[in-house]
Amino acid sequence: MSSQEVVSPFVKSSFSGGGSANECVEVAHTADGGRAVRDSKNRDGGLQFYAPEGWSAFLDGVKGGAFGG
Repeated sequence: MSSQEVVSPFVKSSFSGGGSANECVEVAHTADGGRAVRDSKNRDGGLQFYAPEGWSAFLDGVKGGAFGG
């Protein structure tokens, strides 16, 4: 398996709301335990891949308020 092989469905955060005006990202698991991310408005526009360590660091930053939220 490639580390860039998507092995789960893409999902959106429950905080993204509903309806057709959603402007958010969707995330899926990859074969190596990392994540693939895509734009929900442009699903065919390509994917960004994050290694497990990078994804974990990103989540730590979100939880720690590093992005102003």
